[in-house]
Amino acid sequence: MPLRDNFAARGRVGRNAKVTRACAGGIHGLAEGVGASRHMKLMLLAIWQYRHFILTSIRNDLRTRFARSRLGAIWMILQPLAQGAIYALVLARVLGSKLPGTTNRYAYVIYLLAGLAAWSLFAEVITRCLTIFVDNASLLKKMMFPRICLPLIVSGSCLLNNLFLLLATIGIFIVIGNEPGWMWLWLPVLIGITLVFALALGLILGVLNVFVRDVAQVMTVVMQLWFWLTPIVYVVNILPGTFATVLRLNPMYAITSSYQQVLLWGNPPHVKSLSVIFLASVVMLGLAMGLFRRASPDMVDVL
Repeated sequence: MPLRDNFAARGRVGRNAKVTRACAGGIHGLAEGVGASRHMKLMLLAIWQYRHFILTSIRNDLRTRFARSRLGAIWMILQPLAQGAIYALVLARVLGSKLPGTTNRYAYVIYLLAGLAAWSLFAEVITRCLTIFVDNASLLKKMMFPRICLPLIVSGSCLLNNLFLLLATIGIFIVIGNEPGWMWLWLPVLIGITLVFALALGLILGVLNVFVRDVAQVMTVVMQLWFWLTPIVYVVNILPGTFATVLRLNPMYAITSSYQQVLLWGNPPHVKSLSVIFLASVVMLGLAMGLFRRASPDMVDVL
């Protein structure tokens, strides 16, 4: 979503011109001969200097999305919950889907909503990062600012959306008798891992989509397939052994399953698998930042 109004409201963009030029990745940054490590330090410094702009943009993004809606931000909660209710009605009631190892009649609803809470954060970050640079092409051409602010604004907005959804989901769990436990304290860790993984992948795809617009179209299909290859609406144990083993290699399996372990059964998450995913995400995020840094000078010309 264009952010021109946010810059006008801030009124003090570019307090540190050197940092801004270097981090914008334009001709000025290259002319100064900023190295990779030096560029990273300047980028982090620019993020800190523009922290108020980032926070204000996240707030304005949420306001703008529901400016003319009577229900406002409630739609952020209603839409995924409605999707979960439809799946629960069709699969749990009509098809008689039940979870093994539990007699709780609401177990499938909890299982489903827990998985959707994890997936919704991942999918929204990926979807919005895919077109973040294309959607703000005019802004990137006319304003000099640290472009890394854009994915951070998107991540912050998606995180707030997901927190609202998660609070509503937890409220439903409490109503149907699934009381909070100590294992629920794992939720911030799970949210953080999901966000880092999604941001790293989304930033890479967003940069590639600037140069090859087919990336966004392909990812629309990939995300639909990825959803059904992640055990959210079904249990992985019902699948044939070989297929289930392959499916467990899906990073989102460990993440969504960890949400379900924590929220439904009160068990610890898959710590080993999550540790591997987190480390891989950090490495991938470093690669994404490197790709972003190298591609930034050419992005404006292509856009």
